[in-house]
Amino acid sequence: MLKGKAMEKAERVMAAFQEFSERSTQQRQEIAEHLVALGESGEAFTAEALLAGLKEGGSGIGRATVYRTIDKLARLHVLDRIDFADGERWYRLCENEHHHHHLTCRKCHKVVEFELCLPQGKIDAIGTREHFTIEDHEISLYGICDDCKRAEDREAGT
Repeated sequence: MLKGKAMEKAERVMAAFQEFSERSTQQRQEIAEHLVALGESGEAFTAEALLAGLKEGGSGIGRATVYRTIDKLARLHVLDRIDFADGERWYRLCENEHHHHHLTCRKCHKVVEFELCLPQGKIDAIGTREHFTIEDHEISLYGICDDCKRAEDREAGT
C-alpha cells in the first residue's frame, strides 16, 4: 500500500491520465505504480527499461501504450525528459510540480533538480534579439557526479 509522498506521486500520475481524457485502465494503473516505484528510488529510466520492468512484473502491456503514455506524461511535466547528446532519451518522475532544471551525470544518468533560472527579462531579450517568441525553456547541465568521479579516480589510481 502506498503512503505519504508515494501516494502523492501516484495521485499526480493518475490525475495526469484524467487530464488527457484517458480512463483509468489496469494498464495505466500498472504504469503509474511502476513510475512511483522508480520515482521513490530517484532513478532515471528509458522507455524500454520501463517496458521491460512492466513485462518482468507479468504485464501484457504493449510498447505503443508505454511510449504514448510516457510522451503524454512528459508533456504534462509529470515526467522529466532528459535528452543526451548521443541520442539517448531518459525520463524520471518529477520530484515537484514547480519549474526546475537538471544536473545530469553523463556516466550513470543520475539527475538532480535545481531551481536557478534566467530572469524573464533576459529570456525575453534573447527571444527579441533572435526573432523568436519563447514559449517555454529548460536548462540541462551535463557532467560527472561525485560518485562517478571518485570511481574514475580509483580506476586511474589517483
